[in-house]
Amino acid sequence: MIDPQTTNSQTTELPLYSPARVRELLAQHGLRPTKSLGQNFLIDGNILRSIAEAGGAAAGEKVLEIGPGLGVLTREIASRGAQVKALEKDERLRPVLADTLAGTGAEVVWGDALDFDYASLPAGTRVIANLPYYITGLLLSRFMEAESIVSATVLVQKEVAQRLAARPSDDAYGFLSALAALYGTVKHVRDVPKGAFFPAPDVTSSVVRLDFDRTKPQPPRALIDFVDAALHHRRKTLRNNLRMVGHDPAAIDAALQEAGQRPDVRAEDVPLHELIHIAHLLNVVR
Repeated sequence: MIDPQTTNSQTTELPLYSPARVRELLAQHGLRPTKSLGQNFLIDGNILRSIAEAGGAAAGEKVLEIGPGLGVLTREIASRGAQVKALEKDERLRPVLADTLAGTGAEVVWGDALDFDYASLPAGTRVIANLPYYITGLLLSRFMEAESIVSATVLVQKEVAQRLAARPSDDAYGFLSALAALYGTVKHVRDVPKGAFFPAPDVTSSVVRLDFDRTKPQPPRALIDFVDAALHHRRKTLRNNLRMVGHDPAAIDAALQEAGQRPDVRAEDVPLHELIHIAHLLNVVR
């Protein structure tokens, strides 16, 4: 007969990311992953280490994590000497994180990541996170706009990663691609299979790193809105997209001609710098 106490002791000695340890923690606290909160916990140590490494987790670095879950990635980041602040919405995880993050120095802020004031972060903050899929786009735009955040290394749906890194004329190119390029650069780090999570999600994931150029002025809201409108129906002509949001057809034609673009050019085929040029020609920005 197996001694339950001995079995439990052996289980708790396993790494925090092991499937057995994850199941033990969930059972111990009477929890189940909540699909509506995007709770898919990482159970692959190699991927955890590669995310922390790619994100720049190192001694003295200031790191923000979104949705620490059971604290697996949090511990990996903190073990490298980084100062970690983690935002968590699920109050049920309080006792779990009190246990798993004990002694790490990590700070947990309880609340919705969409309500957090990212402008309050110290300059030079790096985001390293397994983002909840259902709010990925909203969170990425908040990171881009917060001048204190210099990079974001995030685990996202592979489709989102492809959109972030896409170039004009690529199948995945769209507003998110242009927005990322407005603020800096995107690097694909690695793909992550479904089996690296518990429970396994329905889609393959990818790790991407966004670096934001904070030496440049923030793009004005008028320009962001213009790019959004221009690419809203990316396979339609740029002329039609701009006409639909109220720009004068004659002015659009003149701007396209001056920018060296065909009247029937599709929005997805116009390089970002040319869109910016057209925005200036239409007096959207000065």
